[in-house]
Amino acid sequence: MPAALPGSTAAENAANPSAGRPVLMDALSGPKGSPLDKDNSGNASTGALSTGIGFGQNVLVGSGQLFGTPPTGVNGGFVDDVTGFGANSTYVYMGGGRSVTASGVNTAGVAGTNPYTAGFVPVGAGSGGSRDGGTGPAFTGFIGKMVTATAGVANGAAVETGFVNRTGAAMVSGQSTFGSSTAAQAAAS
Repeated sequence: MPAALPGSTAAENAANPSAGRPVLMDALSGPKGSPLDKDNSGNASTGALSTGIGFGQNVLVGSGQLFGTPPTGVNGGFVDDVTGFGANSTYVYMGGGRSVTASGVNTAGVAGTNPYTAGFVPVGAGSGGSRDGGTGPAFTGFIGKMVTATAGVANGAAVETGFVNRTGAAMVSGQSTFGSSTAAQAAAS
């Protein structure tokens, strides 16, 4: 099955889970129907978790130790509004995540690179956030962006327009997190 969320039941994981602790997933294998969801024989991916060290919906950065002043900086050295993955998939995948040759066939073990330019940013799920947008055949997930609360924000409520608190905890004014987008990202291309 595609990505399984800790704390979700087997039935929920086979569908479109949102329960359990928040996780960061690989956009090319976590959502159902993503490019690496299944192998050539039809076996489903395990839904690779993405390391994304320091990034993720479970990150809740406290107030009071700013490296810069919002919106230019937040706790922990992160910059407000950062997604952190660049213009193409070379920062996420070695060689950009896919290889091709001019003829479209790998020959003699040599292939050129063709990085993804859309739909490659790791996605989050859990703590009320769904694994994917639930529409296909190219199911896509929900990216995160560093957002800062200007007042108290309950889990599942908007931190700012288009981005929701999925930390599993209430936020107080001045705290920052990687808010979960309310719109699924574009399909990988």
